[in-house]
Amino acid sequence: MPQPYSADLRARVLVAGARGDLPQVEIARRFQVCPATVSNWRRQEREEGRRAPKPHSGGVPSRLDAPALEVLRQLVIEDNDALLREYRERLAERTGVTVCLAVICEALKRLKLRPKKRPFGRPSRSGPRLRPSARLTAGR
Repeated sequence: MPQPYSADLRARVLVAGARGDLPQVEIARRFQVCPATVSNWRRQEREEGRRAPKPHSGGVPSRLDAPALEVLRQLVIEDNDALLREYRERLAERTGVTVCLAVICEALKRLKLRPKKRPFGRPSRSGPRLRPSARLTAGR
């Protein structure tokens, strides 16, 4: 998510708008912001009396609290070969909290745990695909 514009830029745009000698589009062009941004800032100053951005709300709180994270840590310690969906099912059985696979993945990253990555798939591209003896016969 992009960062808010600086308070200094906001103040300069609002001062230029308060002078009234330039149209809003020209102010936006001069300060390299969208004309709608200039309009929004002027409305916020007029209606709410604020010239600074609102503080960040912190986002949505995690559904996995500290006890649930500890249960997840124990699940990984018990069976490091399980898949994310298996961790999700076991976590739901033990704690009653049902979450999506992405939440399990992010929680494991926060806990700095690395479970098995995938159940199946192509071999790794970093290593040889054929045995050395099979490569000799495959080339002929």
